[in-house]
Amino acid sequence: MSNKSIIQTDNAPKAIGTYSQAVKVGNTVYLSGQIALDPESMELVGGDISQQIKQVFENLKAVCEASGGTLQNIVKLNIFLTDLGNFATVNEIMATYFEQPYPARAAVGVAALPKGAEVEMDGVLAL
Repeated sequence: MSNKSIIQTDNAPKAIGTYSQAVKVGNTVYLSGQIALDPESMELVGGDISQQIKQVFENLKAVCEASGGTLQNIVKLNIFLTDLGNFATVNEIMATYFEQPYPARAAVGVAALPKGAEVEMDGVLAL
């Protein structure tokens, strides 16, 4: 696949497994899941769920920008929560990062996430 390129930025956490931060094929970018890791320390941010959600959006934002886009270019966002009771908090914080029209979205309750994170998000970007 000659039009496939790997997106990597030091402004987002390095991959902690066998994956890339994002892969671009043509004008579509597939964003890998981001948890609330601080890109410099590679440690999970402390505090409440709000801090984790904000860090996840900051990490996604950095990868979007490295691909030549912005959060506004996300057309599909997947959210994984260990507690679906935090769904309203995600909506509240997401509204500070996105403008209408919002991307298509799914929110899924999961039993656990890497490194004990409470939230993970991935998505698809259209440039």
